[in-house]
Amino acid sequence: MLVLTRKVEEQIKIGDNIIIKVLDIDGGSVKIGIDAPREIVILRMEILEQVQQENIESASKNVADIADAVDMIKKRFNT
Repeated sequence: MLVLTRKVEEQIKIGDNIIIKVLDIDGGSVKIGIDAPREIVILRMEILEQVQQENIESASKNVADIADAVDMIKKRFNT
């Protein structure tokens, strides 16, 4: 991991087309701007981890629950 110290308005360039800019520093928070092409996916790590955890929980649902849901849907559309 590369660790850099930057001041407000200073920038970091990654590759040919990504620029990170320090916009503001307020106490323990740093506001950054990211200038990157649209095809580059930029995600907040805590959101990514939350979605991954929800996916794991959904995938581990009891098969009986899924079978019950299928039966309920079949009954709903067969009447």
